[in-house]
Formats: sequence, structure tokens, C-alpha cells
Amino acid sequence: MSITLYRTFRRTLKATPFTGRIMPYDWTDLPTPLSAQWMAYSMMLDEFARELANVINAFSNNVHRLKAWSAVIEPLSNKKKMEATHEFIDTLATNALNLPYAVKGRFGFAAAHLCHQANMLKEPDAWVDDLPLDQHIYPHIGDQYGKPWKSYKKLKRALDNIGNRTFQKATGDFRNAYNHRFSPRFVVGMTQLVKRIVDEETGRVCYGFGGHVALSLAEIAALLENEQSLMYQAFGAFQELVREHETAIRMQAEPPNP
Repeated sequence: MSITLYRTFRRTLKATPFTGRIMPYDWTDLPTPLSAQWMAYSMMLDEFARELANVINAFSNNVHRLKAWSAVIEPLSNKKKMEATHEFIDTLATNALNLPYAVKGRFGFAAAHLCHQANMLKEPDAWVDDLPLDQHIYPHIGDQYGKPWKSYKKLKRALDNIGNRTFQKATGDFRNAYNHRFSPRFVVGMTQLVKRIVDEETGRVCYGFGGHVALSLAEIAALLENEQSLMYQAFGAFQELVREHETAIRMQAEPPNP
């Protein structure tokens, strides 16, 4: 059954329109030669730009695969849907639903480091290497270091849209539940059969029974298509921020003629 089903998937994948875009590589434009002062910035930028493109492009491919799987399993019985989900879909869908939060964090990490380095241009005499250690750099850390840069605000807005409350609610808060509780299943099955509810006004506690139905693959694919568009917007805003840095670095390297 698995081999036959996978062959059907490959045919369906080929026939399913790819609605994503491929994020570019090798787009940075720092001046050459570059002062040793900017070695850290240059090397971090090369890595961050490449890795952000890699993760977003992989995400787009996974969204495409989920759309194809949604069409493949639609006519199957619940038993065969369960087998297909176990064999092919669970890992793919779990990774895809966790990635928006991860991508947001990676953008924030990259922006914090690059803005911190570029701030040497804004305050050359007062600049202090005070960026938190990598394991303590969360998405909001970049706000402090991005303040001097006009383009950072656009990136911040773009990042706030990724994995927002609407997405969280529509997915049963999957990412948080998967990592800290018990997440909804995909396609078939139920979880969270008992839910403890506390009234915010009275503090009264009650228990709800019924459970969370499985997430529809078609609905998940549609939600993730929207997330991929938001990631593309964030990537574009990240490029604008880098361009602003590059321009400032170039002006320092090539001061205007008197």
C-alpha cells in the first residue's frame, strides 16, 4: 500500500501547481575590499542570508507536498488515512507547523546580530559590545539594536505577522501544544479529551469533555500557504535592512569627495 500510495503522491505532486517562490542567494553587496572592522558582519551576513533562504525554500516545498498529500488522501477510508498519516504525513506536517515560529526567531536572531555590528557606524565612540549571548537572543532583542535603522520597523512588522494569534488559534495552538503539552492530530484522531477551564472573573474551575478533532490537511496547507507569503515579506524586509547597512558601510569606506 505504501509504495502504491507514494507513487500516487508523486504524480499528484507533479500536477499540483507550486504557489511558492524561491528566495534568492548571493544577493549581498558589501564593498570590496572590506575593512577588517566588518569581518564579523560580513561572515554573519553570508551565513544568515543563506540559511534564511534555505529554511524558507524548504518550507515552501513542504507546503507544496502537503497540498498534494491532501488531495491524495481525500478519497481514502479512515483506516488508510491513518496508515498514510503515520507513514508519510505526520513528520512533514509537524515540521511545517513548527517552522513559522522557528523562522521568526531566526530572522530576529540575524537582525539583532547585524544591527548590533552596524551600530558601530551610529555611535563609533560609544559603541559597546553588549549583545546578549546567542542562547538569550529572542525575537524582541532585535528591537533595541534595530532602533537606529529605519528599515528595521518594516522587518519588525513583518515578523509580528508570522505565526500570529489567528494562525495559532486555527491550528489549535499546535506549536505550543506539541512542545509543551499534547498537540492535535492530523487527518484522523482526537486529543485533549478533557480540558481544565478556569473562569477569569470568578476563579471557578470546571472541566470540559469532548476533545480536539484532528486538523484537516487541506486547511493546514491553506494556512501554511499564507505563512509562506508572510515569510517572503519578511525576507524582503530583511534585504532592505541589509541594504541600509551596506549603504552606510560603503559611505564609511568611500567618504564623499570634499
